[in-house]
Amino acid sequence: MESFRLDAYSPREVAGRVNDFCVVKARMPLLAMGMLGVLAGAFIGLGALYYTLVVSDASLGFAVARVAGGVCFSLGLLLVVVAGAELFTGNNLLAMGWADGCVSTREIARNWVVVCTANFIGAAGLALIVFLSGHWQMNGGAVGAAYLKIAAAKAALPWWRAFFLGVLCNILVCMAVWMVMAGRSVADKFFAILLPISAFVAAGFEHSIANMYFFPLALLLKWHGLALPPGGDAITVAGMLGNLVPVIAGNIVGGSVLVALVYWVIYLRGRTPPGELPRA
Repeated sequence: MESFRLDAYSPREVAGRVNDFCVVKARMPLLAMGMLGVLAGAFIGLGALYYTLVVSDASLGFAVARVAGGVCFSLGLLLVVVAGAELFTGNNLLAMGWADGCVSTREIARNWVVVCTANFIGAAGLALIVFLSGHWQMNGGAVGAAYLKIAAAKAALPWWRAFFLGVLCNILVCMAVWMVMAGRSVADKFFAILLPISAFVAAGFEHSIANMYFFPLALLLKWHGLALPPGGDAITVAGMLGNLVPVIAGNIVGGSVLVALVYWVIYLRGRTPPGELPRA
């Protein structure tokens, strides 16, 4: 009868559920982990595609375009959570299991490396399909121009700004995943995702996996000969890596330290480790 309950799990119950999921995710078979990682990269890419379609409309005001685009981008995490996939930024919550002694350093490193690599394959693969489909020609080519403008702005970010924008982004992403774990229905998950994700997108924070879609597609459009925006010369493989490295580091700090470890200290630190008897 639990599925018919309308109340959410309490924050302490959520901490326990997240910790249990850390163990499951960390010990997932390699093939399943990789395939689910590819799916997550593609799902986030679809959210980024939806976002770009909105912001390419020059008739929209700044705030309207950013917020509406952020709402549309939420599609990506909704697909990850409901359809099932492994997303690197959300998996930064595995730091809770590591702090609790349920997940080893080797297991967490294995998960992050495999999932992040698979996310890139999925996001870049979707970028190639989108390029070949000609989707970027919509709105008189404004969609393609929007991709180039987005990538140029990301490539121009100093590393320290990219890092802190990555920190802020993954605080909100991991809080969205945390609140998803409090829900009991698809509707609960949808509303848990909508505001945090749309907020980070509207605010211009940096999500490493979304950038793994934007940069490859922008590179393909540049090589195809589309007119570059100001700063477009920075859209290169080196420019992509110069963005992804600090953003990935920022995402790890935001999700692992400022969400997972904070909640571990609040709810799980000092409890009896699994399998041990309480001390007299």
